[in-house]
Amino acid sequence: MSISQEIINVEQRLLDMNIELPKVPQPIANFIPWKRQGDIIYLSGQTCEWNGEVIYQGKVGSNIDLEQAQDAARICALNLIAALRQALDNDLNRVQSCIRVGGFVHCAPDFQSVPHVINGASDLFHTLFGSKVGGHARTAIGVAQLPQGASVEVDAFFAVA
Repeated sequence: MSISQEIINVEQRLLDMNIELPKVPQPIANFIPWKRQGDIIYLSGQTCEWNGEVIYQGKVGSNIDLEQAQDAARICALNLIAALRQALDNDLNRVQSCIRVGGFVHCAPDFQSVPHVINGASDLFHTLFGSKVGGHARTAIGVAQLPQGASVEVDAFFAVA
């Protein structure tokens, strides 16, 4: 079996990578963390919140640097994975494909590395699920503000069994 065909046990990989997932964040407005339609799970945008506390606040390119912003995007991805796991009755091995990731970066008007920020989330999906399942289409957008002053927000769609 080639590496590209290797079956990855995502739950075991979480343990091997010593990755702790946060609690699924409680929505602060009128929406739910995830919605399943057929074999697609749509995950609501998650900010760089860890168990109720926004870790990175402020503008990327002003008071938040690129490395911090990438970490913020990784935290967003961990929140998404926690919601995805909840939607899959605690079995991430049911993920068939990460379809799309959307990233929003609260940034200074002249900040031009928005796509590099969202790599913090994309890289985690590739590492955790493997490049075949974790590879995805993506949008990365710089914005004037995000909920609770967060520096980054990420959403995603996954195909599941």
